[in-house]
Amino acid sequence: MKKILLMAGCLFSSASCLFVGSAYAQTPNDSLPVTTLGEAQVVSTRARTTTPVAFTNLKKDDIARLNYGQDLPFILSLTPGVVTTSDAGNGIGYTSIRVRGTDGTRINITNNGIPLNDAESHTLYFVDLPDFASSVQDIQIQRGAGTSTNGAAAFGASINMRTDNFARQPFVELSASYGSFNSQKETLRFGTGLLADHWSLDGRLSHIGSDGYRDRASTAMDGYFLQLGYVGKSSLIRLLTFGGKETTYHAWDGISRDELTTRRRYNPNGEIQDEAGNVSGFYRDQNDVFRQNHYQLLLTQILSPRWTLNAALHYTYGKGWYEEYKNNRTLTSYALQPFELDGNTIKNSDLVRRKYNRGNFGGGTFSLNYHRANLDASIGGAFNYFDNDHYGEVLWVKNYLGNLQPTSPFYNNTGRKNDANLYARAEGKVLPRLSVYADLQYRHIHYVIAGTNDDAYNVMNIHETFDFFNPKVGATYALHTGGKLFASWSVAHKEPSRNNYTDGFLPGNPVPRAERLNDFELGYRYQHARFTASANLYLMDYRDQLVNTGKINEIGEPLVENVHDSYRMGLEVEAAWQVCNLLRWDFNAAWSKNRIKNYTAYLYDADGSWATTDPIHIGTTPIALSPSLVLNNIFTLTWKALSASLQSQYVSRQYLDNLGMRESSLDGYFVSHLNVNYNIRVRGLKELVVGATVYNLFNAKYETNGYAMTSYTRDLSGTLTFHHDPRFYPMAGTNFLLHTTLKF
Repeated sequence: MKKILLMAGCLFSSASCLFVGSAYAQTPNDSLPVTTLGEAQVVSTRARTTTPVAFTNLKKDDIARLNYGQDLPFILSLTPGVVTTSDAGNGIGYTSIRVRGTDGTRINITNNGIPLNDAESHTLYFVDLPDFASSVQDIQIQRGAGTSTNGAAAFGASINMRTDNFARQPFVELSASYGSFNSQKETLRFGTGLLADHWSLDGRLSHIGSDGYRDRASTAMDGYFLQLGYVGKSSLIRLLTFGGKETTYHAWDGISRDELTTRRRYNPNGEIQDEAGNVSGFYRDQNDVFRQNHYQLLLTQILSPRWTLNAALHYTYGKGWYEEYKNNRTLTSYALQPFELDGNTIKNSDLVRRKYNRGNFGGGTFSLNYHRANLDASIGGAFNYFDNDHYGEVLWVKNYLGNLQPTSPFYNNTGRKNDANLYARAEGKVLPRLSVYADLQYRHIHYVIAGTNDDAYNVMNIHETFDFFNPKVGATYALHTGGKLFASWSVAHKEPSRNNYTDGFLPGNPVPRAERLNDFELGYRYQHARFTASANLYLMDYRDQLVNTGKINEIGEPLVENVHDSYRMGLEVEAAWQVCNLLRWDFNAAWSKNRIKNYTAYLYDADGSWATTDPIHIGTTPIALSPSLVLNNIFTLTWKALSASLQSQYVSRQYLDNLGMRESSLDGYFVSHLNVNYNIRVRGLKELVVGATVYNLFNAKYETNGYAMTSYTRDLSGTLTFHHDPRFYPMAGTNFLLHTTLKF
């Protein structure tokens, strides 16, 4: 409680140099005079100050202040209602993001208006885009259903990124970081400037690596970005390719509450157990390896002073695998026959398996935009095609006497998905102070999974078709005081993901159902030269929301279930105050109430099996992993060539399942980070910046993610006893990164 009061007392007015810092103007030397052409590329998916949705903008300078090695979710972590997680414990490797309590499978992420979410899992694995933040011009986070966009539906937020504009002048930029846990980041950025008044070439090469805070939770990532551009009098054409390769040691499993005290950094993945179940060692190649390459061809064409066309083609290819040592596995589940050893029939044995994933994703998007003094309108849409092959091989079996055939998969299935949408949007003034907004989208999805699942005998034949209509309407009123009031109502639908079908049908939820959201927003914005503020009330009312059960599958991904009636409601505030030329103060807070109505739970019984015939009525209960309070604060000091910022975040208790019991929950935490930079003037260099970041300044012991695995017993009288055995992903204590940037 003291920590909350400390935050509330010392923080009343901020949001992070991130957000209202996003109002910082770009200097003329940073981009071409045709910047407006580049901005038109994604105007149809962006909200403006008159759009009646809750959003936050981050510009390139805001991103650069935090981009020293941690993944993109941690760069966004100080925006309203955001909670980030890290398997390795230090923000490098497998990381994820939640907004308003909703996870990454319900957050729509686009780059230049092109969807980045995996079409099957519905999430973006940020580990597959190493150092992508170094090539991003700006980011807009829309909370709630937001505006119509391409790709998966936005059920908690949408994150719209735009890659770098062309540089007017040639440049070379080198940056490097090194710090705790052997964490390092090296980035080379370059640009030719404008050639022959029309052409430009920009690029980036990056490497990020870390041993991780947790044992063996290592990561090695190599990324690239290359952009060839042509700019004419009324045309802008860009050809982009970006992506990378990652090798990450598994840290998918959490540790017990006792282990948080006795061996906090322990990572159970890769354990090799003897016949008594004791750990005798760890498998060296317990790795996840994946390569992903993106290609985008973007056109912005000014047709007339009022009409602009945006069009894009895109293609993504991804291929990789993960390899695991599995203890005491049933051989027939891997299409292998039992064998004889020393007169005994061996049905179970240790083995090494490798699971492969190879996918193609391509399509096109367009928007035709109309603009005049009091009206902006767009018609747009997209068609995307996706196919993904999943198959697995057994590489080794302990003492096996038979013939292993790695070229004969023990499972093999393919997912194919067609996804098309069409939308029309208009926003304009109907009175001098009143603007209205309407956004209508139709979306069609056809999804097929065919073949055998991970269990060699589980044959899948899934054919699903979804047709969704998603209307959005709202209004914005400009007050005499300079502020703006807005209100909106939006509908969003979302189809189940691949995991919802393949993780096994849950008791009481035999077939996953599509979700529906009614999102009501009421907000206020105020902007002044030295002070900006906003407040937003929201109610997100769900039908058949897919929520975490508190259990996970074999690779640490949460199991989910449909709940018929649930809601998320809350208040978000953010503000920024330039106190004086030296000091800036930013603050944001998100209070929320997240509930399932009339919830019935299906748990494991004493022997670890689903109690399919014994539902447990819980009633109204908190939704898993949905904190009721998230506070962020940043103090930024700038004096001559020195800049320093103190960033703090408080996140309240989060329940790991939907029972609302403290025994299976994450404690609330308060964590602070200190960042210091100094700009040194050196002849021959445009800029030389050296700095240091200290993460978790006060060495808080905290966890941002976990799972419950709650089970129960019922005695003869019918009395229930719950058995709690939660698992946690611990975050690193005090650690640091030293960093430097040279610009030529």
